[in-house]
Amino acid sequence: MTAPAAPVVLAERPADGVGLIRINRPDARNALNLEVRKLIATHLTEMGDDPAIRCIVLTGNDKAFAAGADIKEMAGAGTIEMLMRGTHKLWRTISACPKPVIAAVNGFALGGGCELAMTCDIIIAGEGARFGQPEIKIGIIPGGGGTQRLPRAVGKYKAMRYLLTGDLISAQEASDMGLVSEIVADAEVEKRAIAMAQQIAEMSPLAVEQIKECVLRGMDASLGTGLALETKAIQMLFSSQDQKEGMAAFIEKRKAKFTGR
Repeated sequence: MTAPAAPVVLAERPADGVGLIRINRPDARNALNLEVRKLIATHLTEMGDDPAIRCIVLTGNDKAFAAGADIKEMAGAGTIEMLMRGTHKLWRTISACPKPVIAAVNGFALGGGCELAMTCDIIIAGEGARFGQPEIKIGIIPGGGGTQRLPRAVGKYKAMRYLLTGDLISAQEASDMGLVSEIVADAEVEKRAIAMAQQIAEMSPLAVEQIKECVLRGMDASLGTGLALETKAIQMLFSSQDQKEGMAAFIEKRKAKFTGR
């Protein structure tokens, strides 16, 4: 008898230095139930601690990245039950991954799915992808960062329009607003995300991690504080073997081999 497929399938290395996490609930359009959220957080934590993995791709299938939270699972919940579910802690774990995370989005990325994509560092979208925060239509608000991350990505006025109406956002609209990094043909989304992840994985992991930290911390700080963080980061990197290797390779006109030391 064949065992049922796991809700989240981990393909450890689709390319050198790359980890891939796939949400696999096709019958529910990859809705994010509590089990799926926990598994995503667990896999991202494990990959974040694995020195052999330098960049991570998070994806779904050709129909949906994740079409929101599992409404059936929470419809009858009360305040205390929602508190005890601890989904806010899982969102923090996901967003705290120190490695770059690329969302490869086909189909729907709605509600919690859109919020999940926005916790990532790069979003590669298929031409037919659809984003949105439709929680207003069921009497609630986004609870996984949508009211905070969407305005930071696209600005107050665009964000308010979509948060208050629940309208869907096409891939092209999302790109025009700055919500999407790149649009490719639907059939090329995962391939492109893995190729970009492999490109990033070839860079110095120390520099990659410092760039991610400087950008994310600096966005919530004053310009002066962000610049100070950046200055300390570049000074620190001059103690690394990767800096010496990178500059030597540039001078010698060869490809650098970074070790993360």
